[in-house]
Amino acid sequence: MKKVITYGTFDLLHTGHINLLRRANEYGDYLVVAISSDEFNELKNKKAYYTFEQRKAILEAVRYVDEVIPEKSWGQKVDDVRKHNVDVFVMGDDWKGKFDYLMEYCEVIYLPRTVGISTTKIKRDLDKKKQWLGK
Repeated sequence: MKKVITYGTFDLLHTGHINLLRRANEYGDYLVVAISSDEFNELKNKKAYYTFEQRKAILEAVRYVDEVIPEKSWGQKVDDVRKHNVDVFVMGDDWKGKFDYLMEYCEVIYLPRTVGISTTKIKRDLDKKKQWLGK
């Protein structure tokens, strides 16, 4: 069985996330998704709309995902690859080159992002809409 792993916050699930998960799933037979824990998001000065448990439940319902694990630190990737017997590490191409050190342990693939959609853009658009509505 060929295992794939990807990482992210996966907040406000959108078509870009689904495209990434679908394409990552196509590289193997089993997809592990590591999502940032609430504590890790805090360390990164990020605030997710949904809690870790809510994001985990949402991702577990996505047909392309076989397993969801917590990401608690930047440095855990090598351990995750070893522990889960990962063959392929997949990330969006905005991270290109950042995880090449994992090539010692598995194949590393950077996939193109879905154009025109991101969680950051959604949050910005919602903020603009709230301002426009005077809320």
